[in-house]
Amino acid sequence: MLTYFDAIVLGIVEGLTEFLPVSSTGHLTIAEKMLGLRVDDKAVTAYTVIIQFGAIVATFLFFAKKIARLFMAWVRGLTNVQARGHDYTLAWAVIVGSLPVGVVGFLGKDLIAGGLRSLWVVAAALVLWSGVMVWAEKQHDRSAADGVQRGEGQVTLRDGLIIGLVQCFSLIPGVSRSGATISAGLLRGIDRVTATELSFFMAIPALTAGGVFQAIEERHGLAELGAGPMLVGIVVAFVVAYASIAWLLKFVANNSLMAFVNYRVVVGLALAAALGMGWIAAT
Repeated sequence: MLTYFDAIVLGIVEGLTEFLPVSSTGHLTIAEKMLGLRVDDKAVTAYTVIIQFGAIVATFLFFAKKIARLFMAWVRGLTNVQARGHDYTLAWAVIVGSLPVGVVGFLGKDLIAGGLRSLWVVAAALVLWSGVMVWAEKQHDRSAADGVQRGEGQVTLRDGLIIGLVQCFSLIPGVSRSGATISAGLLRGIDRVTATELSFFMAIPALTAGGVFQAIEERHGLAELGAGPMLVGIVVAFVVAYASIAWLLKFVANNSLMAFVNYRVVVGLALAAALGMGWIAAT
């Protein structure tokens, strides 16, 4: 059974890393291993998905007004062509962008919960995807210099689809869902703050669907972990995630993602060294 200490630690890790481009799944896998949990146990895997509900609620509350605005614009636009403005398009971009990861996640659920739950995978993904983030930052600087960066009002349905497709890479532990979606947005010529907000919006359906599916799929195993620790993990993840969202939006307004890239590379290489020296097992 999961202890309350385990729940608090995992909740903090989830809240801190869910929206930062450093991979929450990768960090949760590392934390689980350090806590002595079996990282390839399906119940443990399901728990790490369940506590994401805390991060989902944090996103809803933080962006409540904007989410309501987009939803109403989408509803009005369905029946009134004249009402189809930027918010309507943005809402559809989020919806379309949320579909690919759901399909790929469902089809590859056994691999995601099994073979990919290896610290070797996490180490490799942390380092390799950092290269994509560096490329995205260079593209961002180039588009900014050329004056062709696009904001929230210029996001297209095509942007949503491409960002959604790239989001599928985040199913690999260590890649990072936010790292994938923000990078895709920057590569599409979208400014950093808008790309980050899009990442937050696309997280809601992706994390909700994943959490509900895992809860149903592993309901018996989750019962063994204990309802109390599960609730504690969700609450802790909510509090920490809310603070992380506020901080990240302020950070990306004036800073690049290179600080996260450096962190990812250091953690990835350190993890690979620990695995290679036999100090820690991969699963």
